[in-house]
Amino acid sequence: MSEDATRPLCIYLVAGEESGDQLGAELMRALRRTQPDREFVFFGLGGARMQREGLTSLFAMEEISVMGLVPVIAKLPGIVARAYRVIADIVAHDPDALVIIDSPDFTQPIAKRVHKRAPQIPIINYVSPSVWAWRPGRARKMRGYIDHVLALKPFEPAAHERLGGPPCSYVGHPLIERRDALQPAEGERRPLGDGPLELLVLPGSRRSELRRLAEPFAGALARFCESWEGEINLTLPAIAHLAPEITQITRNWPIVPQIVQGEEAKCAAFRRGQAALAASGTVTLELALSGVPMVVAYKVSRLEEQLKHLIKVDSIVLANLILGENVIPEFIQADCAPGPLADALRAIVTPGPARDAQLAGFARLDAAMDIGDEAPSDRAARLVRETMAARGRLPAG
Repeated sequence: MSEDATRPLCIYLVAGEESGDQLGAELMRALRRTQPDREFVFFGLGGARMQREGLTSLFAMEEISVMGLVPVIAKLPGIVARAYRVIADIVAHDPDALVIIDSPDFTQPIAKRVHKRAPQIPIINYVSPSVWAWRPGRARKMRGYIDHVLALKPFEPAAHERLGGPPCSYVGHPLIERRDALQPAEGERRPLGDGPLELLVLPGSRRSELRRLAEPFAGALARFCESWEGEINLTLPAIAHLAPEITQITRNWPIVPQIVQGEEAKCAAFRRGQAALAASGTVTLELALSGVPMVVAYKVSRLEEQLKHLIKVDSIVLANLILGENVIPEFIQADCAPGPLADALRAIVTPGPARDAQLAGFARLDAAMDIGDEAPSDRAARLVRETMAARGRLPAG
């Protein structure tokens, strides 16, 4: 591209799933907000949010949004064909920057091949692959084609440095911007023992998670209720497209939950919640920021379980990883059973060491994740611009 300082800046973004679409849309807004004197044009692959911000998407993001090892294998030929379409489109556009967002099994091979065919294009990786957890050798390989990694977890820059990865900066987790919505106002969360127990149950945001966790969660609730003498208000925040299936699955639970939908209703439930039984995932960090002690569980397929020896960390719970301490109990695979889950839940619904340890850990989270006055999306936008400038792709206006 020419170095005309008045031309629009061309940014190519590639997101492979819903969370990436949300990050991409925020980044697009931040680029415009933090550099209002420049016009931006956005091409790439994204969902509805990114398209509303002006992205011209090569095809529907849903065509490659596949979770789990077995489904990916089944759809691999189509995914590979679409990846090569994206690569060709990036090279044809010769953008001022390529931003790949999460979904590393899809986006990393694209970045590697784009660098080989068009090394003049700066490549920014938004959301670090979990090189600190498994396949650490990926970090060193990424250094050959990634200009900068924008990390959501505060410990990731040090991990990349230790593993020989590319330059990496902590930009802040997007949940930081939603702390006010998650944290209860004075009097909004009742003390334990003052009225019914406000219990949250979150069996996952994907159909595969729901189907694997529904039975052990139901069994755990049944056992828990046997020894709980008080009243329980059970709330289940649900993704809209899963709500009908959740309603069907939970209608015979020992306590039929109140199913709520939408971000506002979910945050309100978190602000009231006194304890939770949750699937591992981003929701556990939301609960921690809200100050809700929890028991975390997860199950994967038998094929995926065979890969567990590759995991290099002692926890899969985000808050535990950020705190560097396993304050939240987790029950994986065979341990994800009604008895252990119920026992752990009993330990956190009354004052005592288990509950106190979690609350003390949560009190340290804000400081551990803090990035000052700059919003995560603004910091990410600034680093994208700085990377472009370092590679000569951001002419002075």
